[in-house]
This record gives sequence, structure tokens and C-alpha cells, in this order.
Amino acid sequence: VQLQACGGGSVQAGGSLRLSCVAAGRTRDGIGLGWFRQAPGKAREFVALISPSSSDTTYGDSVKGRYTISRDNAKNTVYLQMNSLRPEDTAVYYCASTGARSWSRPNEYGYWGQGTLVTVSS
Repeated sequence: VQLQACGGGSVQAGGSLRLSCVAAGRTRDGIGLGWFRQAPGKAREFVALISPSSSDTTYGDSVKGRYTISRDNAKNTVYLQMNSLRPEDTAVYYCASTGARSWSRPNEYGYWGQGTLVTVSS
């Protein structure tokens, strides 16, 4: 599976951004999709995951209530709507994929996009 993310940029605290990521390749049987991020000097953390059918989602504690993950399977695209952004949300955001049955397990994500930088200024 190949993943191409876009939509990053710079925004002031309190603002919003929407990331998108297109998946190509072996997606016919359904894949789990997710967003992760890595801030400078910090370990990568999972942000949000979504099941193949979109029926289930899970979020990291730091983004609950502010971020929303969604997907459009007809377009093989996953989105991340980020609201109420904070300076601590500054990071490179990566989309990733895994098999359908492991969608809720962050450690099972093995296919990664190139990352898109989000910078939030105070």
C-alpha cells in the first residue's frame, strides 16, 4: 500500500487544518487507516485510527474532542480534521495503514506515507 498525505501547514493556536491521505495498492479487502505524529525530539504517537468500514474510530488522549478522523472508501482517502489546534500539536503527521483486522492496534501499522508538517504558533 502506498500512501500520500497532504494538507499540512502553519496556523495560529485555536485554528483548524484538514489533512488528507490517499491510499493506493492493495486496498480491495479493506484496510485500517490511521494518523500518527512525531514532534521534534519526541517519540512517534498515534493520533487517530479508523476501521475499514468507518464504523469505529479511536483517538489518542491528547486529541480527543478536537480531532476527527474520517474516510471515503470510494476515493481511498482518509482525512484528519484538526480543530482548536495548540502549539503542542506541532509535529510531522503521518498517515499509515494496516490490515483490516488489526485496525485498532497502533503497533500493527506497517505502511507509512511521507509525512506532512503541521506548525501551530502561539
